[in-house]
Amino acid sequence: MAPPYDHPSKRRLDADEDKPAAFKAGQRFYPTMPRDWTVSVAVPTSIIGDCVTREQRTTYAGRVARVLAVFSVDEIVIYDDSPVDQRPKQVDHDAYTGDIDAAHFLEHLLTYLETPTFMRKTLFPVHPNLRSQGLLPNLDMPHHPHKDEWLPYREGLTTANTPKTGKGTVVDIGMPETVTISESIPPKTRLTLKMSDNSKEAPEPIHPAAPRTEGGYFWGYSVRRASTLSDVLTQSPYEDGYDLSIGTSERGQHLSAVFPPHKEVNFNHLLIAFGGPRGLEYAAMNDPELAVLGIAGPRTKELFDQWVNVLPNQGTRGIRTDEAMLIALTGLRRLWDTS
Repeated sequence: MAPPYDHPSKRRLDADEDKPAAFKAGQRFYPTMPRDWTVSVAVPTSIIGDCVTREQRTTYAGRVARVLAVFSVDEIVIYDDSPVDQRPKQVDHDAYTGDIDAAHFLEHLLTYLETPTFMRKTLFPVHPNLRSQGLLPNLDMPHHPHKDEWLPYREGLTTANTPKTGKGTVVDIGMPETVTISESIPPKTRLTLKMSDNSKEAPEPIHPAAPRTEGGYFWGYSVRRASTLSDVLTQSPYEDGYDLSIGTSERGQHLSAVFPPHKEVNFNHLLIAFGGPRGLEYAAMNDPELAVLGIAGPRTKELFDQWVNVLPNQGTRGIRTDEAMLIALTGLRRLWDTS
């Protein structure tokens, strides 16, 4: 039963309530356990095939990026699932203004969004792909700085400014004050820095994965392009590849049947592959290497360790890839986050 309504005029006012509360900005992001394991997602170029305007393509890319950020995905792989004879010819993307190269467009915008805002103007010159960048969402990930927040790691961009000491490199970290590191590094180089609690000690350049592997922070996603579906699997950046791969299809098994709540799943590098409007089977059909092996249609599931349907009995004839990503990652998140 709900408590009786307490009218403001009858509420007792303590003397302390007349004093303004002191505001202190809290820390937005807290580290989890340091981790070596990763989560990767693969999406095809056909996800923007039905977008008829640059604005629609830009908005779609922004939705995909938001899903990656919200679910702390470490790697996004963009693969071409179009017929080989319909793929764009080799072009100079910096000068190209004709028909869109979907793979380059997605790679460009997803990389742009992952980059901290203060360094985008330097690292991303004016380009046709970015004409509608004002429609892109703010990802607000841990490595995108806030002036009222301190984290032990920062992303920085080296500058051409001369350090006061005459040695080292001045680095812009998106804060009112720059920092100086002892190393000499060319301008316009993006760095990951470990900050010291002692303001007199210089930050230390570290491996970009260190905030995740040492500090337990999600530190953005990497973007990789693959020419075909098979290249997604065979060209993994990890030494032993993906040790757990999941293909999504309306013809797959129900997610709860493949990964029941009582089943513990262990992996080092997880890959979740999504198809476009015509599914992963369409991508396999347009993959020359898989054609040689006779892998197409129903045999596409042989490429993956698990073949799942993320939403049986759906209420529409089809689910868009960005919607499938949200549904699948929500259902699969317990595989790596038991909190």
